[in-house]
Amino acid sequence: MHTHDKPASFHSSPQEAMQAPVEEFLYLACLHEGTGVEKPDFLAVIDAEQGRVIHETPMPNEGDELHHYGWNRCSSACHGPDRSHLIVPGFRSSRIHVLNVTDDPRAPRIEKVIEREELVAKTGYTRPHTVHCMPGDNVVISMLGDADGNGACGFAVLDAKTFEVKGRWENGGETPPFNYDFWYQPRKNVLLSSEFGEPNAYEPGFDPADIEAGRYGHRLHFWNLAERKLEQTVDLGERGLLPFEVRFKHDPEAEEGFVGAALSTTMWRFRRDNGGWAADQVIAVEPVELEGWPFPVPGVMSDLVLSMDCLPEGGMEVDRDFFVDLHDRPGGPARAHEVRLQGGDCTTEIFQ
Repeated sequence: MHTHDKPASFHSSPQEAMQAPVEEFLYLACLHEGTGVEKPDFLAVIDAEQGRVIHETPMPNEGDELHHYGWNRCSSACHGPDRSHLIVPGFRSSRIHVLNVTDDPRAPRIEKVIEREELVAKTGYTRPHTVHCMPGDNVVISMLGDADGNGACGFAVLDAKTFEVKGRWENGGETPPFNYDFWYQPRKNVLLSSEFGEPNAYEPGFDPADIEAGRYGHRLHFWNLAERKLEQTVDLGERGLLPFEVRFKHDPEAEEGFVGAALSTTMWRFRRDNGGWAADQVIAVEPVELEGWPFPVPGVMSDLVLSMDCLPEGGMEVDRDFFVDLHDRPGGPARAHEVRLQGGDCTTEIFQ
């Protein structure tokens, strides 16, 4: 793509992304699961300077459990003039909402809803999670369950322009028993996926016995990106239970990154090793004794972010003047989940 006609939010490198204008607003997924509020989840628009909600776009139905979501395009895959749509799955309902953020970026509107029945008919999968745009006019979504709520590892593909469901991403062959997050490095021809567990195990509520029963995961999976086939699995063992969010370094030449194992509260570095892949534990947070619990309670390391602009000397600090309170809403409290910045951000941006 030539510099003179590339979209404003298309960045050729992490260095170029850091020079982008400061965001004026951001998007926030808000859900009512566990709050007692019987209303649809919503996407909030937050003023980035004042830290206040300026708009809410409710979903058409209750019970979606909005979770992770992403753009119709990123810097590794350009589908059209700019970041025109957000793809917002319902983790529990298995609906996928397509939100237009072009007509009025501060007031997104729902343009299309893909129902669970269509996903099952065209892919056999349910429980959509991570959304990434990919080359070939595709949006790929990790899927965590089959039609009956058993564990599964597959990926649904949407047309990045029409948002029609194309089918499965993987090209036959062996597939893992569980899925969760994923990331890919185009220059290195690799896609990495992680593991959660069976929807039928975690949706009713966590039961420690299900760990021993093998209903939760502890492995990383490395796929051949071009051939769309699984090549290697790395088992993290008991110190790597529930490897959730995976992040390659932002450098498109990088062959290493990090994954946080939520239940074990450990951080791992994965890397290319003698033609294959390996992983080493680099951080561990000790569990805490808590009254009423039969075992020490883990910290549940559920997410991680590799920032593209830390302070110059490293590290980050909290802006103590920025605070969005979703407890005292007129419609009742909501739980905030994932944020997307106006022009793309380090948790979705993959460089070519």
